[in-house]
Amino acid sequence: MFNWLDFLIQGLVESVFGISMDTRLGSSVHFFFFDTIKIIILLGIMIFLITYIRSYFPPERTKKILERFSGVKGNFMASLLGIVTPFCSCSSIPIFIGFVEAGIPLGVTFSFLITSPIVNEAAFAVLVASFGWKIGLLYVAFGVLIGVVGGIVIGALKMEKQVEEYVYQVAAAAEIEIQKPTRLDRVRLSWDSVKDIIKRVWIYLLIGIGVGAFIHGWAPAEMLAKYAGPDNPFAVFIAVVLGIPLYSNALGTIPIAEALIHKGVGMGTALAFMMAVTALSLPEMILLRKVIKPKLIAAFVLITGIGIILVGYLFNLIV
Repeated sequence: MFNWLDFLIQGLVESVFGISMDTRLGSSVHFFFFDTIKIIILLGIMIFLITYIRSYFPPERTKKILERFSGVKGNFMASLLGIVTPFCSCSSIPIFIGFVEAGIPLGVTFSFLITSPIVNEAAFAVLVASFGWKIGLLYVAFGVLIGVVGGIVIGALKMEKQVEEYVYQVAAAAEIEIQKPTRLDRVRLSWDSVKDIIKRVWIYLLIGIGVGAFIHGWAPAEMLAKYAGPDNPFAVFIAVVLGIPLYSNALGTIPIAEALIHKGVGMGTALAFMMAVTALSLPEMILLRKVIKPKLIAAFVLITGIGIILVGYLFNLIV
């Protein structure tokens, strides 16, 4: 897809910068410019398309859709809606309260909360740019699977009493008539979203790509393959444990994962680390503590963490 860009960047490195592509420096410089341009191109396209789709699923409509489903169908639908519905740490509390208000089962709510941060348009775009459509689609499928299974398990544990009492006491919000946007409104919203998201994440991208470029050119491949390769039975587990307490933008971790994979680190190991950082960040847990009790937070982290570990091992087996 980006052969033309690879050719241009090689010419830039060798003809303009005067650096041989056979050197470590040339390899690093090529990685940095090539990944920066291709990621921004795909990121812009995916943000525009997904934001356009999202415009059809405001929070009130999302709740109304989920109210129609029960059982496993509810978990599955919640996970699918999590893909196209915005969710981040700052929106966790109002979304959680809104779902509880609507009478949506706790397990279904958690299917949404698990999938939404893992699978988003930005991460998908960067994954496609770095690893191709096959890996991107597998990542989405496994992200949905973790959400569905995690929600089912949490629902089966009957932990409704682990939700803070005031959440149930919040009066149901009055029905608000939502004005339907025009097609032009949706296009403008999508374009504004592209500009806003790229403006907010570009620094994370450059830092991540810079670290990835260094790893690509200078990190010892033999050592990384030995300790973090797919043949190490503990690599995925360690990657998830290390990722859970960290707070980092997922977009910044993907270029690093790409460089590590090129050096021999297992695909599942790298993606499991990224999933753990994205779905189980410490700030998100702190905010969720305002609406759920520690026992439920521990169950959420444990169940999601185990799901990510299993997916990591599965990725290492099939890719």
